[in-house]
Amino acid sequence: MDFRELTYVMAIAKYKNITKAAESLYLTQPTLSKFLKALEEEVGQPLFRRLGNKYIPTYAGERYIERAREILLLKKELDQEMGDIISRNEGVLKIGFPPMRGTYMLPCTLPIFRSLYPEVRIKIREEMSDVLVKLIQEGEIDLAFFNHFESDKNIDYTVMSNEELLLVASKENKLCRMSVKMRGCKYPHIDLRLLSDQNVIMMLPGQRTRSVTEQLFKSAGMEPNIILVTGNIHAQAELAARNFGVAFITETHLKYVSCRDKLAFFSVGKPNTTVDFVAAYRMNSYIPYHAQEYMKIVKDFT
Repeated sequence: MDFRELTYVMAIAKYKNITKAAESLYLTQPTLSKFLKALEEEVGQPLFRRLGNKYIPTYAGERYIERAREILLLKKELDQEMGDIISRNEGVLKIGFPPMRGTYMLPCTLPIFRSLYPEVRIKIREEMSDVLVKLIQEGEIDLAFFNHFESDKNIDYTVMSNEELLLVASKENKLCRMSVKMRGCKYPHIDLRLLSDQNVIMMLPGQRTRSVTEQLFKSAGMEPNIILVTGNIHAQAELAARNFGVAFITETHLKYVSCRDKLAFFSVGKPNTTVDFVAAYRMNSYIPYHAQEYMKIVKDFT
């Protein structure tokens, strides 16, 4: 067995088609078919079931693929570590951000990083947090930045900052007359049960703020009247400012919305709700030098 064999099997599993897998590997289809036949004879059992043009992993194939992924990730980390030892001024940095967070964090952090490491190529993935977690687990990116809500399998975290999740509403909303001062709260406090007749704008499923908000409503024993679901935080803030509904937005995001002076901010929870903004990476893995350096820049920015 060598790394080439592992890569070939991973390609077949990814594309589920021998022709597409061969194209991705710059091989001919007969060459890859011959390789797979020889490998299956070597292990003594089929690794894929053929369903028409589809190649579906057998149980043995699933186990082979799982171990192959682990071995290739270890090789990648070894290559990165050796590369760091040889030279710390070149390489590739693969990072991920949720789209809205990346809108204002990338312009503030990437120029600083580029000025320090001009020879390092940067690859950005902008996806929802749940997708970023999968990309880390599969070794597609080195690290990602998002709000931490619950632990994910094989993922470690370094806290960049802590921020409060706020309920935002128009200054004309009656909630402004119903809030109370509460010890330990930076903002006036609102009992979520007072939102029973309010229209609520929610984040998309898969976004961490959506998960936190759902847990808050569950703890309050109520179902929100969801009028709109959108992942666009600026749109949520603008709609809340126009009294279209109320929304839940973290403090950091609110620094970058243009309608801030038209909004009222409220603490929610017991007595408030805070979330950790984290850098996430594979558990027990080697963090490349340039990824460590970028984490320092993000932490300074936040």
